[in-house]
Amino acid sequence: MCCLLTVGCTTPAAAPEAPATPALRPNPTGSPLPGLVLQALAEGLNSPVYVTHAGDGSSRLFIVEQDGRIRVVQDGRLKETPFLDLTAQVSRSHPERGLLGLAFHPRYAQNGVLIVHYTGRTGATVVARYRVSGTDPDRADPDSGQVLLTLPQPYPNHNGGGILFGPDGYLYIALGDGGSAGDPQNNAQNPESLLGKLLRIDADGPAPYGIPPDNPFAGKPGRDEIWAYGLRNPWRFSVDRATGDLYIGDVGQNQTEEINFQPRSSQGGQNYGWRIYEGRSRYKDDSRPETVFPIAEYDHSLGCSVTGGYVYRGQAVPALTGTYLYGDYCSGRIWGLRRDGADWAAGQLLDTDLAITSFGEDEAGELYVVHHRGAVYRLAAGPSGPALSPDR
Repeated sequence: MCCLLTVGCTTPAAAPEAPATPALRPNPTGSPLPGLVLQALAEGLNSPVYVTHAGDGSSRLFIVEQDGRIRVVQDGRLKETPFLDLTAQVSRSHPERGLLGLAFHPRYAQNGVLIVHYTGRTGATVVARYRVSGTDPDRADPDSGQVLLTLPQPYPNHNGGGILFGPDGYLYIALGDGGSAGDPQNNAQNPESLLGKLLRIDADGPAPYGIPPDNPFAGKPGRDEIWAYGLRNPWRFSVDRATGDLYIGDVGQNQTEEINFQPRSSQGGQNYGWRIYEGRSRYKDDSRPETVFPIAEYDHSLGCSVTGGYVYRGQAVPALTGTYLYGDYCSGRIWGLRRDGADWAAGQLLDTDLAITSFGEDEAGELYVVHHRGAVYRLAAGPSGPALSPDR
């Protein structure tokens, strides 16, 4: 499996290469990873792909179903009526298409604005703004939609799908390379294409959106919206709520799944390497651009489609604080990754039978795991696990 939810992509073998990059190594203190268990939050869902909160003090969770519905969980109860139903606008004509992302405005409690990322009926990526109903806080107004961005997709797979508001208040949008296999149009390395990129826009700017003046390509050759490039299919990215650092899970081709990192101090413009590199290995062509290599990777003996996660900042599992959790859609494995100076150490936390489409975070910083076959689980403390070890 080379792309989220899709089996059977093949490409020519890559030539091996070992770029200089900090190596994964065991935790020098030998301290054990915290043990975890999964507690069911909601079941009976229709292909859930994301869970998040509104940051409005309500303690509600919002679950994105791929067919186009957003569901509400409050006080442990899944409400029957969707928060927003976009099934009439959303295409599910391919396993990777559908309603893929949701982000609530940082001032949602005041302005009621939310942003969605979905595949439209023509197959194009659509990013649109909606507002909460003026009469029911558990319903968005379906007639309030305003399209911010429409981007044609040359192939049905590799749509990305993640969106979030960063600590700077700007909207970040993850887009895949346009699909097929091997990025045949070389979109990820092309600064004139928005595909294979992480975008950064001002969703509060002049219609349809504004360009932050400090974007790395603003006023220069290349698309003004681009914040980072060289991504294949960034499936889930997040910002550490304590540090502002950004983590990206990028789905690999035939060999390698990877986690990319961007510190809060970054000014953008990073090239994460695809299609020249798959992980740290050479994939295609002999050019050697300045590349930011992944902080963690694993091969297809452990899984086949990475799902990016979150740095844990909750209270329920104190030993997990500061650990980045990520998983694999195919194998159900969940790993923890910690920084130790210039190096990173990783270890397996759980081996599940879940098809992990996403992780999620609530207002208190507790983490959740989304199972594509109909459920969302909360991570809770369990017996202690093994020490951190190299991620192989």
